[in-house]
Amino acid sequence: MPHWTVTGEFLARRASWQPFSKTCDAPNAAQATEWALSEIGGCHGVRRGLIRIASVTEAAA
Repeated sequence: MPHWTVTGEFLARRASWQPFSKTCDAPNAAQATEWALSEIGGCHGVRRGLIRIASVTEAAA
C-alpha cells in the first residue's frame, strides 16, 4: 500500500494557523485526505471546515 504525505494547516487557539504534516498508508489520495482530516479533528478538536489541506503527495517508501 502506498504511503501518502498530507500537509496543510488548521486553526488553533487564539486564531493562529498551525501547520501540520501527516504521513499514512492509504490506497489513494482521497482516503489519505480523509484520514488526515479525521486525525486532526480527533486529536485537536478542530472542525473539518477549519482545516486547510495544501497538498497530498505520494511519499517514497
